[in-house]
Amino acid sequence: MIKRSASGLDRRTLLAAMGAGGGALLSSATSTVALAQASDAGAPVEEPKGPPASAGVAAQAVDKWKDPILRISHEVWQNAELSLNEIVSHQIHIRELEAAGFTITSRGTSGVPTAFIAEWKQGTGGPLVGYLPEYDALPGLGNAAEPRQTPGPKGVEVGHGCGHNMLGAGCTGAAFALKEMMQAAGTPGTIRVYGCAAEEVEGAKVYMARDNLFADLDAALAWHPAPLAGTGVVRLAAVDMLKVKFHGRTAHAGNTPWDGRSALKAAEMFGVGVQMMREHLQSTTRLHYIYEAAGQAPNIIPDFAQVWIMVRDIDRPKVGSITEWVKQVAEGAAMATQTRAELDLFFGMHDLLPNEPLARHLLRHIQAVPLEWTAEEQEFAKACQREMKLPETGMAPQPLPFLTDVNAGGSTDVGDVSYQAPTAIFAWPTMPLGVSLHTWPVTACGGMSIGDKGSLNTARIMAAAGYDLMTDAELRKAARADFDKRRGDAPFVSPLPPERKQPLGLDRFFIKTGEDEQFADIAS
Repeated sequence: MIKRSASGLDRRTLLAAMGAGGGALLSSATSTVALAQASDAGAPVEEPKGPPASAGVAAQAVDKWKDPILRISHEVWQNAELSLNEIVSHQIHIRELEAAGFTITSRGTSGVPTAFIAEWKQGTGGPLVGYLPEYDALPGLGNAAEPRQTPGPKGVEVGHGCGHNMLGAGCTGAAFALKEMMQAAGTPGTIRVYGCAAEEVEGAKVYMARDNLFADLDAALAWHPAPLAGTGVVRLAAVDMLKVKFHGRTAHAGNTPWDGRSALKAAEMFGVGVQMMREHLQSTTRLHYIYEAAGQAPNIIPDFAQVWIMVRDIDRPKVGSITEWVKQVAEGAAMATQTRAELDLFFGMHDLLPNEPLARHLLRHIQAVPLEWTAEEQEFAKACQREMKLPETGMAPQPLPFLTDVNAGGSTDVGDVSYQAPTAIFAWPTMPLGVSLHTWPVTACGGMSIGDKGSLNTARIMAAAGYDLMTDAELRKAARADFDKRRGDAPFVSPLPPERKQPLGLDRFFIKTGEDEQFADIAS
């Protein structure tokens, strides 16, 4: 059973519950927050204050927009596309937004071809609320909507193992429902939907934030699939991504190895140097890397090697400090092997800045939506758990109490949004308890009724919260005060290098030239 203090579930209790076997994973975009769920249905939750009046109205509005919401989720799931290649997926959202009366104000936003912005406005003035749909998938996680590993619509090559088909449908669906509610009440204000491409790699939100595209929002709302429902004061880590390249000299590895200088040896020494750092790093720091290039044949001294390394910590200053140390290790490895090091800090993100008033308000709406599962859905979940060799506990029976002071090692590009506007994000169960994100059961559940409930229920929660923000000046004031207190007065500085105009991983066919206008509609 999970214990809680009067203020909510703290980090110590959370970790203890995980150690007791109740652990599960909550992740947002490209990253994970460790949360916990008791296995018995009697675990206590925070006493609800009663749902705001908007909860019931939002439920009716979402029911009216049920078909387009599920159409987005189903079609994006069937057409799973990797980050920065979401050609079909982003157009599905645009098609449904335009049909719902939204205006697409930007395509290929901030240099990301599959990003966009849509708006709907009523009246003069009024608040501005933003939603953050994502729609990219992951490699190797294609799966049918079955509780076992079996190829999906695109085989096993690509699948929504992070549930972005549902995430996107819930966020865009919330915009539909909020528009319905505002029209019925004559409420002035603006709804903005950001098409947030490539969360799993070089997230579009970071590029949008560099262009200050979130700075005028009164609030931004988002959610993420998880094994459970919850929200709170949760911080995710800031991150830097670097490509570390070593340049050496080839030679015959058998006859004249002394004539060569091995870039591979430099990369290996760099890896050893990173390991030597670990004893002296704080517990909040994460360093992880892969070797992307290490030579082509063992009888040729490699003249090129490349390492992709990610640096994470609790805020941008700490990440910057560790990144400088990593650069020194690379230079040292190059000196020791008489090679040359080249470093490209090509992407970075801010930590996620929580907003307590918004999170507490979201919890009231979370508690207003019952976690109801059919016998067939519970059996589907337990079958997935059997395949994964996990306890057969099924789907989450209830939401978590309010989370307090949780710092996690994962990251999300929502972090950059949270440094420009009050931002709230929550989790909703779309996978069985104990199942991690970025696994095949997430894809499987996302293609059937468990996933449909996630898309619809989260649309209800975010539409209701969005309406409250549109109509409650005190809620907006409290959210802004909390944002100002946590944010401080330091200017926003994008972690992106100034010369980086588009994502490093962008396919060349997206880049428009005078001779190729094929993708002008998405690369404008």
